[in-house]
Amino acid sequence: MTQLTQKSLSPFETSPLTCGELLVQWLEYYGVETVFGIPGVHTVELYRGLPNTDIRHVTPRHEQGAGFMADGYYRASGKIGVCFIITGPGMTNIMTAMAQALADSIPMLVISSVNKVKDTGSGEGHLHELHDQQGMVSKVVLTSKTIWQPESLPKVIAEAFALFNGARPGPVHIQIPIDVITADASHVAKPSNLTPYLNNFANNSADAHDLTLPQVMRPLPNPAQLDLIVESLEAAKNPVILYGGGCVDVDQDAQKLAELIDAPTFLTINAKGLLPPAHPLSLGSNQSLDAGRAVIAEADWVLAIGTELGETDYDVFFNGEFKINGTLVRIDCDAQQLQRPFRAGIAVLSDAQMAISGLCARLEGQTFDHQALSRVSDAKQALLKDVTPDFAGQNALLKLIRDEVEGVIFAGDSTQPVYSGNLGFEALATRKWFNSSTGFGTLGYGLPAAIGAMIGSKNPVVSLIGDGGIQFTIAELICAAELELPLIVLLWNNQGYGEIRRYMEEGGLPLIGVNIKTPHFEPLAASFGAGYRRITAKQQLLDALKEDIKGKQPIIYEIDEADDFLIEMGKTFTCFS
Repeated sequence: MTQLTQKSLSPFETSPLTCGELLVQWLEYYGVETVFGIPGVHTVELYRGLPNTDIRHVTPRHEQGAGFMADGYYRASGKIGVCFIITGPGMTNIMTAMAQALADSIPMLVISSVNKVKDTGSGEGHLHELHDQQGMVSKVVLTSKTIWQPESLPKVIAEAFALFNGARPGPVHIQIPIDVITADASHVAKPSNLTPYLNNFANNSADAHDLTLPQVMRPLPNPAQLDLIVESLEAAKNPVILYGGGCVDVDQDAQKLAELIDAPTFLTINAKGLLPPAHPLSLGSNQSLDAGRAVIAEADWVLAIGTELGETDYDVFFNGEFKINGTLVRIDCDAQQLQRPFRAGIAVLSDAQMAISGLCARLEGQTFDHQALSRVSDAKQALLKDVTPDFAGQNALLKLIRDEVEGVIFAGDSTQPVYSGNLGFEALATRKWFNSSTGFGTLGYGLPAAIGAMIGSKNPVVSLIGDGGIQFTIAELICAAELELPLIVLLWNNQGYGEIRRYMEEGGLPLIGVNIKTPHFEPLAASFGAGYRRITAKQQLLDALKEDIKGKQPIIYEIDEADDFLIEMGKTFTCFS
């Protein structure tokens, strides 16, 4: 047997170098730290080069779980999650997670295999073959590209990260034929001579195979348009600000702008934490409630930044009564979104941080008296009249955990405490509260997304999920146990699909399909290597949290929605705190 000899290459390179091995080098160059994937016969060659990098691999138990983990990973940490997915069934499995990410503008890189070049789309019945895998996936991503030859790899990867950093983010799909994954890529541009991406390309080398990768950023605001916004504001008497998830990484200028304008300020679900809970100008995330809507409807000037103004933030009861009657000023990094679903009087295509900073600079030294404090106070009093005992109890539970567990992140599913928290819960910082009840609205998200959040942030995480929703992705509990993550799974038990059951009852519909059988969660948790507690008292919960967040296993806290201790907790709950 002839032994391969090393050429004069960097320590990262071997000869011959396959396209799959080169791929992981480029991923590491772009700062990728974690890959979520389930190896299959079509993707095993993507794994050959992983040991030569610092990239961590996490194995979920279903491809949908991989996508949800990558989603939660980004939301908690701001780092791009990458998935390795097999041809065919792997891609059909992950598409739900990709659609959720697209709806909520969450960047995610899904790299899949596809059949050999000559077999792709042949219809000859090859393993995992789809009629048109790329066409199918293209409906739930920003873009889907095929790498038909190794030479295209660096360019396609660069395009993906350009989209993540330079446009409204979302999932990107790259597929590679299985014979291209194993093809020789020794001659293809490599990152070994380039300064890592996270160092902003400060020292790009001239001998890096003539490859240039300029840093891509979202557009800066047009100064004339910022001047126009200030000019229009000067005529306003009762302005309002609407901050969305596109502002999640905006610094203290978001609070400063609200104070300079002297305007009541609303935060979408994904913008929670942008203003402190007790800030006197904040009306939280209550723009779907009558008192919040009235403030917006009465405003003669509305500034909406980084929000699509969608119904899952502004019309959660789906009655179509959310109105904007004043001049609408919009700032967004997506040109199309600037004119939907409401037409803007002033539309600025821009990065949120840069636009907000520019407005603050222009308004510095000016004084407005829009009577915002009294308007906010009146609205808060009106909102308090609608607080029910159930709403108060659920939010008191969330607030107790927030105050007890420093830095805690809540990753939620579609379940009753999440619906209540979306309105009443106040996060202490951004990236501390997110869930799947917005946008696409998937069930089963809360558990795997929480795992991804814990991996990405290394913070304590609570998964909020119902007894029905957890059955979609319960297998991921063993993944958390395998990783020794002290994840708290707050399981809200209402014996089936409780929220849909109530909806059917209110509509006079027969209760079909909602009173499902649910597992006995204590033995189930044990079989997965997880802990279990049936929580029935406030002090019990406090004692459990102190112990369990320091542990090395996930643990289910099962709470029955009818427990009396929740109502007792709710009696001391105060909103906006």
